[in-house]
This record gives sequence, C-alpha cells and structure tokens, in this order.
Amino acid sequence: MKKNRVFIACDTTNISKIEKIIKETQTNKLKIGYKFGLELLNSKYGRKFISKLKNKILFGDYKISDIPNTCASTIKAVKDLKFNYITIHINCGLEALKAAKKVSGKCKLVGVTTLTSLNDKSLKQIGHNMSVKNLVYKQAKIASKAKLDAIVCSPHEVKIVKKVFNKEIITPGIRLNMNLNDQKRVMTPKESFDKGSDWIVIGRPITKGNIKKNIQSLIDHLNQ
Repeated sequence: MKKNRVFIACDTTNISKIEKIIKETQTNKLKIGYKFGLELLNSKYGRKFISKLKNKILFGDYKISDIPNTCASTIKAVKDLKFNYITIHINCGLEALKAAKKVSGKCKLVGVTTLTSLNDKSLKQIGHNMSVKNLVYKQAKIASKAKLDAIVCSPHEVKIVKKVFNKEIITPGIRLNMNLNDQKRVMTPKESFDKGSDWIVIGRPITKGNIKKNIQSLIDHLNQ
C-alpha cells in the first residue's frame, strides 16, 4: 500500500529542537520529508546543520523570486546542500523559471503559486483583480510551460491545478483541526489527500507539544 507523503515544516532556528523533531517523527507508516524555511536557511548555523543531514528527504523552501540570472545563481549556490526539492515563486516569470530549471539538476524545482496566507481580499489589496483560483490556474499553466517538477498550492486549488499540471502537487495550509493561525485557505490532511495532493506540508500541529503523540494523531486521522 502506498504511504501518505508528509513534509514536516521545521520552522525554528533552534537546532536541538529540529533534531528532536526529526528523531520523534520517524515512522514506517508515512513517507516523511523535512521542510526548512527562510528562518533556518538564513540563520547562523542553518546551512552547516543541513549539510550534515544524511538519508533524509530535504525540502529547501527558499521561495526564490528574482531576475533570471539571480534565480539560476541561487540554485547553483545551494547545490552542495543536496536538497531534493527547492521552491521558486512562479510570479518571477517564465524566463526566470526556465533559467532556474536549467541548472537545477537532480533537485526538483517547485513552483510556488499564491501563498495560503492570502485570499481574494488580500489579492485585491496588492493590485490583483483576479480571484485566487483564477490566478493559481494561470500560475500552474506557466509552471507547466517551464517544465517545473512540482507545484505548491492550497488544497482548495488542487483540482484546477491538475487540469494544466501533471506532476507533483504539494499542499501547505494543513490543520488537524480548524485552528487557522496565519493561514486563510486550509484543509485537514485527509481532505487534502482526497483532493489529489501528492505531499502535504504540516508544521505546528506536529511540532508543538508532544511530537510523537501528534504524529500518531496524524496517522490515526489518515486511517479513519
């Protein structure tokens, strides 16, 4: 039976805490990867810590967004860390996506659509007249054209992304209950996989409190 695939978001600069998260999320019931965001990636000891991790699925959530040359140079600069996945904002445009993809090698380049902390109202505030769904649909078409390896989108948009993008879909904004924190477009893990997500990204519901107990709660939830 195929295992559900879960990225644990390690959103802290505390190396001991991350080591604890990795140790206490080991399970043969799920396929687990570890997502590191800008907080750790820009911290004093983050790079050194990641460089020493072995036999783990590593996700560098850089959310690169710049001109084509800088995007490609950034990918080259972190190649030594051997990430399995690296994120780039689709909003930086087709040429930048192509330039980054050209140098990404074995690392899967992941296009970020519209952040799950935004909704239609938020988009209007920054000058978009489109709805979230229409914008994500357009972004997915660009990701497909750039031959990206995966897309990050809210579980709410998986269905429309699948119409134009046929590779991996990674969904953040996952909650075991409806405690939204700073997210706007959320779903439970089970709902997200039912929608067609290949991976879910989950942070605080696992990493806060009793990690082993939280992982077991996730496994139980998915087996309901």
